[in-house]
Amino acid sequence: MSAFAATSRNFLRAGRLLGLNSTLEKSLLIPFREIKVECTIPKDDGSIVSFIGFRVQHDNARGPMKGGIRYHPQVDPDEVNALAQLMTWKTAVVDIPYDIPAPDMGTNAQTMAWILDEYSKFHGHSPAIVTGKPIDLGGSLGREGCSGRGVVFTARGFIGSWTAELIHKEGGKIIAISDVTGAIRNSDGIDILALSKHRAQGGNLKDFNGADIMDPNELLMHECDVLIPCALGGVLTRENAANVKAKYIIEAANHPIDPEADEILSKKGVVILPDIYANAGGVTVSYFEWVQNIQGYMWDEEKVNLKLQKYMTNAFKNIKAMCKTYDCNLRMGAFTLGVNPGIAKSPLLCENFGKHKTPLPFLFHLHTYSLQQTETKGGT
Repeated sequence: MSAFAATSRNFLRAGRLLGLNSTLEKSLLIPFREIKVECTIPKDDGSIVSFIGFRVQHDNARGPMKGGIRYHPQVDPDEVNALAQLMTWKTAVVDIPYDIPAPDMGTNAQTMAWILDEYSKFHGHSPAIVTGKPIDLGGSLGREGCSGRGVVFTARGFIGSWTAELIHKEGGKIIAISDVTGAIRNSDGIDILALSKHRAQGGNLKDFNGADIMDPNELLMHECDVLIPCALGGVLTRENAANVKAKYIIEAANHPIDPEADEILSKKGVVILPDIYANAGGVTVSYFEWVQNIQGYMWDEEKVNLKLQKYMTNAFKNIKAMCKTYDCNLRMGAFTLGVNPGIAKSPLLCENFGKHKTPLPFLFHLHTYSLQQTETKGGT
């Protein structure tokens, strides 16, 4: 099942619980705008390379769009549509009004600095136009680890590294980790601080002396209490879900579990903390960064972390309340919370669709930019 089909399926299930009518459901499934562009640039070796970029804006009912900027060779319109829709529900779950572009897979603070610099050439210094920036350019303290702090292992990617360090700091034992270079395990616990130092010096996982090499394909099925997929989506499917031994799964990645796998895991009694809550720490602190830029007053890291804790705690309490109201699991609790905070918060839809028997969704617009390399042409 495609990423967009899986995300839409979860939305439609939540819609049925809420009693949304078909007209409104259809409106919320169709993105506000989709754009496809080609970017052709010269490389350092003189060759010319072309990239295809996709921008999807899911809904603009409440103001500026929000989304991550992703550079990855597997990007396609389906995935970007799914990510855009997920961001709508995610920002609603943590109850933030909106946000602006931020880093995602393949991008970082340096990328955001380039965007800020280019924009500022034409409009003057405008730090609030993008988040996830370097601290010296108006970035927020606490932004780097916020996605990991929001969830508290495949430990793949940027979120995974911070999550591992935070769990280690709190006394948790990380017994297996994977990234693009391979996977390692140590049943007595991996020394995360030593591993972080090893990686900072340019070392790969397979070269780390404090653990044994393992097959990356076996990591998802490794014996553990908590499994945290942290990078690409669609890693747990109906083909491998029955072999998962974890008691809990925290979706630090976007849509890492497809719907068929979700049903298999639920029947096994696995508790799943869904992506639209679990990785919402990033978008929340991006919102804090935007607020600081607008105010021209920067917060210390303690204030950022305390505010993040408050937002995440309140969101979880609200999710649990929805679970009780609709007798559903955490995923449907999060989706019903994201879709339905009340008719008063969606005056635009209220105008367009007239009176409804059920409350209208809490809407957010968001955009996700992505680039995919398509071909390399002869250079000069």
